[in-house]
Amino acid sequence: MKNKISILLIDDHPVVRTGYRRLLESTPDMCVVAEADSGEKGYQLYVEHQPDVTILDLNMPGIGGLETIRRIKAYNPAAGILVFSMLNNIMMAQRSFEAGARGFISKQSGIGEMIHAVQQVNSGKKYIESELAALQSVNAVNAVDTDTDTDTDTSKSAIDRLTKREFQIFKLIAEGNSNAQIAKKLTISHKTVGVHHVNLMRKLQLQNSAQLVRAALDYEVIINTLA
Repeated sequence: MKNKISILLIDDHPVVRTGYRRLLESTPDMCVVAEADSGEKGYQLYVEHQPDVTILDLNMPGIGGLETIRRIKAYNPAAGILVFSMLNNIMMAQRSFEAGARGFISKQSGIGEMIHAVQQVNSGKKYIESELAALQSVNAVNAVDTDTDTDTDTSKSAIDRLTKREFQIFKLIAEGNSNAQIAKKLTISHKTVGVHHVNLMRKLQLQNSAQLVRAALDYEVIINTLA
């Protein structure tokens, strides 16, 4: 008998986890072996269960999705990780792949696309949602057409210049975390967080926290829950 694909679900919304668990387990070759409501717990359960595929959200309490991906990949470089997120944009997909994810789909995707994505990730292949893949191709063409104009879309090029750690801290600050909280979550010094904070503010040409949050909303790095 063919072994089922073992899956770890990491999302801080129990209703979401329950819904996706039922949908995934309606597929004969898939089985959800564990669920977690935070990145920290998700990492612990990954080590315990060694699932074939880990499905996780990016916006979660604690260390968040990107840091969870990095920790899992540090433990097992071959880990198959699929991001499913409300943050449905190319930039977040790219950051997820940089952290070590193998797939990225939005929570607006149909169950058929999620099942296909799980199968692709389990087989060692990279997967990106079809709509995002099409947009990525358009962006690539546009980049070629405008590569001689260095002043085009300067705000986009600014955020692209953020390092992985700067981007991570940018997102955590925008979510309301203090430098001390970020230092604890990422297990780095308060001084290191401060240096990254100053650097990202300079690169994005931001003057204060309100501008930082506005920039995070504009780039869809965080979700406007009041909209």
